[in-house]
Amino acid sequence: MSHQQPLSSSVQPTDIYGGDEVSALVLDPGYCNTRAGYAGEEMPKQVLPSFYGHINGRDVFGDEYIVPKPGFEVRNYMNRDSVVEDWDAATRMWEHVLVKRLQPERSTPPSKKGINISDDGDVPMEDDGNNNEDATDALEKPLAENPLLMTEAPWNSPKAREKAIEISMETWGVPAFWLSKTPVLAAFAAGKATALVIDVGGANTSVTAIHDGMVLKRSIQRSPVGGVWLSSQISKMWDGSEPKVDVVPRFMVESKKPVEAGAPAEANLRKFNFDIHPSFRAYEEERVLTEFKESVVEVWRGPQRFTTPGNEDAVRTQPGRVFEMPDGSNQMWREQRFKVSEGMWDETAAYNSTDEEGRVTKAQTIPALIKAALEGVDVDLRPNILGNVVVTGSTSLLNGFNDRLNHELAQMYPGVKIKIHAAGLTTERRFGAWIGGSILASLGTFHQMWISRKEYDENGAGIVEKRCK
Repeated sequence: MSHQQPLSSSVQPTDIYGGDEVSALVLDPGYCNTRAGYAGEEMPKQVLPSFYGHINGRDVFGDEYIVPKPGFEVRNYMNRDSVVEDWDAATRMWEHVLVKRLQPERSTPPSKKGINISDDGDVPMEDDGNNNEDATDALEKPLAENPLLMTEAPWNSPKAREKAIEISMETWGVPAFWLSKTPVLAAFAAGKATALVIDVGGANTSVTAIHDGMVLKRSIQRSPVGGVWLSSQISKMWDGSEPKVDVVPRFMVESKKPVEAGAPAEANLRKFNFDIHPSFRAYEEERVLTEFKESVVEVWRGPQRFTTPGNEDAVRTQPGRVFEMPDGSNQMWREQRFKVSEGMWDETAAYNSTDEEGRVTKAQTIPALIKAALEGVDVDLRPNILGNVVVTGSTSLLNGFNDRLNHELAQMYPGVKIKIHAAGLTTERRFGAWIGGSILASLGTFHQMWISRKEYDENGAGIVEKRCK
């Protein structure tokens, strides 16, 4: 039998979009960060805060531009449900990261440089200006050569999905587009087509069952108990501690002296001759809270709840963790660092909140979300799904999180084989959905899945609802 010669990379197959030489882009927008990069790579090339600066009617993107200035306001284009709220800002932010930060500088075409101008100053005309308008238009669209795979929350609205394909096709001129749900991609990143995906992110926690690469819609559960909620719990703990802990953001500290644990800070604070906008102050305070979460907060591993009598006393006898504030004041934290995260598992342990957002009900705790998600799944599928529990999201990186999850699942489902898959690398856990998108968009078999420009032109934005299930 004659051995078939492989196609050379310069000859693209005609039946599917793009062939193998696809420089597809992957965009994963979230409430805390927006991640972007090229398909086939291990990590996103660009990770920008989804918070951006607004000053004098102008928007500025990127952490390096979020600095104290008169009238400088910090905004976010997403709401706490991880759904786009301000589409104009979202479009500008995405274009900034996909075009300005990822694409090489484009050379100016000769016609724009004045090279083709003849001696008498006239530009040589083509047969008819109109014929070339489309070609020029295609050239000037910033992403005319890059298919785009975008991620979305499982509860994203049809209207928002249509808006995403519209911006990509009309504004950026992408040749092909695809929209994928974050839990599906996180499962792919873990090498699973069937899984229970527990995504503990910044704005919320969601639990979703995936079967054969499809989201089981009745299983989708979400709750506001994520990283931002945990920050609010830390704030309440600091307010109630003796002595009260005042958060002084880093930008306000000019110099500081080392002090003993528990002693008041000795720091010189910066003086500003303008008012700092409350949104900027809140953004900078969140940085301090995030640092505390990453270095001090821990999850009580179990098997019982932290509130079980005797546990708190046992922790008090163990070494604690010291945390130094930006102004130099520092303190030892022992049992408090477990108590502050316990509300994720046991609503009775959460610090009471006066506002509606910070209050946790039993249904919003992680064990209750898992139970509700599995109740929305066919009984026969449950053992297989519990054998493939995928943990993703930055807040799942808290020390002890996986041990506690294991104990809770074992208590809820005795006799069922439970296996938790949580990437060991911090980056893999933080960028799970992006990595899944990178894998998917670089697969040869995926090329026939893309929604091509031709399909979009024929069917309009509604095609995304039919195709991207």
